[in-house]
Amino acid sequence: MSVALMIAAFLMLLTSAIHVFAGGPEIMTPIRQSDLSKPVKAVADVVWHGITVMLLLMAAGLAWLAYVPNPALLWMICAVQIGFAGLFIAYGIGQLGNLKQMPQWIIFLGIPALSLWAVYG
Repeated sequence: MSVALMIAAFLMLLTSAIHVFAGGPEIMTPIRQSDLSKPVKAVADVVWHGITVMLLLMAAGLAWLAYVPNPALLWMICAVQIGFAGLFIAYGIGQLGNLKQMPQWIIFLGIPALSLWAVYG
């Protein structure tokens, strides 16, 4: 078993919990209470819950990788997280003018770094 990959899995599970229990009230509640159309709100819900599913699947995948080596799975999970990090960086700088308001990029770069170090370190 890879302890570092289990830590990465735990961090991704923690990220999932933060997404649901802190992000939901901060992001989804105002969207649901807004004057946006029902279809726009429904799409926002699908995207939000889709990300929740992705986060949980990545946590499960990292836990699996702690026991069963699978380079393709590792690189896919890392690619998704690095993609998320890129989006947070691009939109943080592009729309907010800073990286402070959306620091999620840190965890989405940190977990892949830890995961890749665990396997190739």
